[in-house]
Amino acid sequence: MDRPLALVVNLGTPERPDADAVRSFLAEFLSDPDVVDYPGWFWQPILSGIILRRRPARVAELYRTIWSPEGSPLAVGTQRIADALAARLGAAAEVRVAYRYGRPALAAEIERGLLERDRAIYLVPLYAHRTSSATGTIMRLAARIAQERAAAGAPARVRRVLLAPDDPGFIAAQAARCEQAFAACGVRPEHLVVSFHGIPARYDRREKGRYQADCRRTHGALLARLAWDPARATLAYQSRFGPERWLGPATAATLEELPRRGVRSVAVVTPGFLTEGLETIEEIGGQGAESFRHAGGEAFVRVPAVSDHPEFVEALAARFERARAARA
Repeated sequence: MDRPLALVVNLGTPERPDADAVRSFLAEFLSDPDVVDYPGWFWQPILSGIILRRRPARVAELYRTIWSPEGSPLAVGTQRIADALAARLGAAAEVRVAYRYGRPALAAEIERGLLERDRAIYLVPLYAHRTSSATGTIMRLAARIAQERAAAGAPARVRRVLLAPDDPGFIAAQAARCEQAFAACGVRPEHLVVSFHGIPARYDRREKGRYQADCRRTHGALLARLAWDPARATLAYQSRFGPERWLGPATAATLEELPRRGVRSVAVVTPGFLTEGLETIEEIGGQGAESFRHAGGEAFVRVPAVSDHPEFVEALAARFERARAARA
């Protein structure tokens, strides 16, 4: 039997920073009922008639501000993680990248792996916090493919490798990024904002508070690793979309409010985003920094994503090895 395939799975990214590519990406992303669960008869006319007409040009302009000569920061970061994991695992596994939305598409990469040879496929989602629109949609897609193949008489071995929200390697890597950012700026900030991607509050209620609990576990573990006073830290949520109530407090509102409380220096760390992207570079490093300074703040530090930090890669490798040993 051939060595297993490890698919490092991230959300995805437009292929180019232009309106057509962004429109294609958003159409796929926002049509997933795990992301937006409104009935199709209600949601699809809004998506196609309003959002996909107005939003792509604005979003493409933002992508152009963060695009690098290598391409999308998310794609670059995901590939670096995959390359580092491949180097760490060696002959134990082949490692490839797949995206839930965009290309290379997760469904196509699973099918490709199953057709090539008789081997197990391990999904390694780049998420540490469980919710339907992150780990949930990845696992449901994989389960559907496996069920279809089983029904056709071709069983598939598709397994998962999940990162715990307080995994010691993950937390150590994120803490190291914090310390590096503080040292580079010459400032140990008065306050730390630990920002996660928001989800609608009703999603979290439906999932019995699992996502908030995971975020709190990361928050607590990170503060403990940094020996940071919890009174000088705020857990917040960013990237709200749509009119309904989302988890709070909102990162944007928090950054505007802190200077009114006398805070003049702040750092924002985003452990829900394991690679850089629009949400970290532009939303936090651009809009967030501007809002904080406009409200009277002075020093703003954006902590980079864990990306291919060696301790994070080691954590992924250890999780993969445990998952494989459990199936041996």
